[in-house]
Amino acid sequence: MKINQEILTEKAIALLKQLISIPSFSGEEDKTGNAIEAFLQEFGVKTERQFNNIYAFNKHFDASKPTLLLNSHHDTVKPNSAYTKDPFHPHIEDGKLYGLGSNDAGGCLVSLLATFVHFYEMEGLSHNIIMAATGEEEDAGEKSIRALLPILPKIDLAVVGEPTLMDLAIAEKGLVVFDALVEGTPSHAAHPNDNNAIYNTIDVLQWFKDYSFDKVSDALGEVKLTVTQINAGKQHNVVPAQVDLVVDVRVNDCYSNQEIADLLQKEAPCKMTPRSLRLNSSCIDPGHDLVKSGLALGRKTYGSPTLSDQAALTCQSVKLGPGDSTRSHSANEFIYVREIEEGIDLYIKILEGFLKKN
Repeated sequence: MKINQEILTEKAIALLKQLISIPSFSGEEDKTGNAIEAFLQEFGVKTERQFNNIYAFNKHFDASKPTLLLNSHHDTVKPNSAYTKDPFHPHIEDGKLYGLGSNDAGGCLVSLLATFVHFYEMEGLSHNIIMAATGEEEDAGEKSIRALLPILPKIDLAVVGEPTLMDLAIAEKGLVVFDALVEGTPSHAAHPNDNNAIYNTIDVLQWFKDYSFDKVSDALGEVKLTVTQINAGKQHNVVPAQVDLVVDVRVNDCYSNQEIADLLQKEAPCKMTPRSLRLNSSCIDPGHDLVKSGLALGRKTYGSPTLSDQAALTCQSVKLGPGDSTRSHSANEFIYVREIEEGIDLYIKILEGFLKKN
């Protein structure tokens, strides 16, 4: 049964309004999960659930075919203090649908859900399709897509729904956060000390400021290293034994996170301890048929500096969705209704162009 795209779009927008009205902070997405299940079941889709991760397989799933994952998240950050509108009151003003999670990533999520419904009953597809509406993306939690992936069939390709203005992010930077330690000799401030940890930090900070990684990515540019925190000392008359730094490293697709850690631990003039190595960079071959299908529709490609659930995937993936990343986590968050309408249409057309080539 083919479903009218206009009706599908109307129902997707209605779902987004419902999702906005339900608080769904990371780890607290049970009620939005219920709403997503009800939406899919209304169209005859058989749903599965793991924690607050809602997922479904296309009706004619064939284990002999490669599998395409459509993924976006239904958790949100908490509203910031600069909101002047009720973050849980979905309403439209001047074509803008306001509400927490409207742009990040509710518009993407409902557009992907509508796209999945569009393809759900189709036979003869070159790929299986799995839809996964997942939780705990905002805090990279243990019950996020990371928990779901081990129980899914092998994923060969993924579209991750995040606001990109429907251009294709063909690469995404990874992240390694380091705790750095600059040591010295503790002493009374009144006495001479040639090994003051705070003074030692001056040269260390200059080293970080001047340091650069050799490999530059066509899509993502250079690896970006930034010292973001510094902490030392508790009393005015005591020279501390150490200075603690936090170093944020945004990793391009030329390096693995392990390689970044190995380099800095070897070369940095202080002790470097990575907090986690799991948030790796992501990419897709610029010549991939899925990318070509988007380009044929006039979309652009670029490299994204922001993290998403792509970091949990090991397959080729593209980040793509309606909305604008600069609105994410902002006060009075919104998405244009037309962006959702265009997003559903473009998702469907891009996948049609790709699926017909395989």
